[in-house]
Amino acid sequence: MLNKYFGLPEKGTSVKTELVAELTTFLTMAYIIFVNPSILSLEGIEMMNIERMDKQALIAVTCLVSGIATIIVGVLARAPIAMAPGMGLNAFFAYLLISQKMDWRTALGAVFLSGLLFLILTLLGLRKRLVEAIPESLISGIAVGIGLFITFMGLVKLGIVIGDEHTLVKAGPLNGKVMLGLFGLLVMIVFEMRKIKGGLVVGILASTLLAGIFGKINMPERLITFNMNLGAVALQLDILGALKWGFFGSIFTLMFIDMFDSIGTLVACCHQAGMVNKDNQIEGLDRLLGIDAAATMIGALFGTSTTTSYIESAAGIEQGGRTGLTAVTTGVLFLLAVLFVPVVGIVPPYATAPALIMVGLFMMKEVKRIDFANMEEAFPAFLIMVTIALSYSISTGLAFGFISFTLIKIISGKARQIKPAMWIIAILSILFLTLDQIPALIDCLRSLA
Repeated sequence: MLNKYFGLPEKGTSVKTELVAELTTFLTMAYIIFVNPSILSLEGIEMMNIERMDKQALIAVTCLVSGIATIIVGVLARAPIAMAPGMGLNAFFAYLLISQKMDWRTALGAVFLSGLLFLILTLLGLRKRLVEAIPESLISGIAVGIGLFITFMGLVKLGIVIGDEHTLVKAGPLNGKVMLGLFGLLVMIVFEMRKIKGGLVVGILASTLLAGIFGKINMPERLITFNMNLGAVALQLDILGALKWGFFGSIFTLMFIDMFDSIGTLVACCHQAGMVNKDNQIEGLDRLLGIDAAATMIGALFGTSTTTSYIESAAGIEQGGRTGLTAVTTGVLFLLAVLFVPVVGIVPPYATAPALIMVGLFMMKEVKRIDFANMEEAFPAFLIMVTIALSYSISTGLAFGFISFTLIKIISGKARQIKPAMWIIAILSILFLTLDQIPALIDCLRSLA
């Protein structure tokens, strides 16, 4: 039955392979269960006169939303893509609270509206046209840029790269945690060299086991928890409060980041999974984009920030995940995690970090598809690659790359080669980069008058 519904034989995969892939995906993105509630509840930030969201409720909501959205992807789109509240998007949500532009209920309303606009664009077919307007070299640049981005995330989580006030980043000390993570990385490399599937999972579990042996893991007092006060954040959004002209910039920014983060992720992951037709177009893209938009609205109703496609899906895809079975089982693990949050917390960040580094390595192979002899596409692709990684933002990297591609075509006298949808992408990119700066620019012009 599973073989027939998900088309496992046609995709060259099996139930066993899909299960290994889903475990890999889940382990590499399980950090969101703890990171998202910490960010949204403003944990560790001392602010006066701000009503905070309930952290325990957010943990349960993060698990539920991630599980439900990912299962929907698997059942309806039959794709090995996982969804969860997006990193970066949750930070922007927290910024709205910290800057006191909105309270958290109004911010949830803004998230819902951004998802609604996103869904409208999808139903009108505009999002698919935007994706298909992106040249192949830029698509490869997106994959490589996200690979570098994931690698950097992994190096930071592992502790090899740390912050520095003078040089921004520097090499971290080779302490015990780093060595445990590197041991897991070595295991993964050996498995890949020997062409044995499941290396990422084995590496993660090996590091975790070794950490337990050396007493680096704090065992939980209990294995199961039933403390789920969803009512503290669920169905608390204030949509009418977000319908103010002054909040339009925030709603647009949320929509733009979600749109191009998901586009970048889906382009990279779907190409990696071989979900493209003979015309190099992603199969079932409309459905994936529609689910992505709906997931944002569902997430806002439950009480969390924008839900989007996760680039960590590439880890499971690299382990052989090719169908919706990977997504469905990943979603089930997220739902189970609601009960087993203490157990999930045993896996330390430095154990999952090597998996991100390996995924970055796998995604680098797309660089060979970029025509570096053609400066009209080479420079925008290069700009996308470095800006995604160095700005720590997929959407910012895409914005700079799309704008530069359009400008270079205009300067070279080839504006007619730009597809209509690409003009829209360029305009949206400019708005994304400048919208928040418009009030400051107006003040500056007034001072000069």
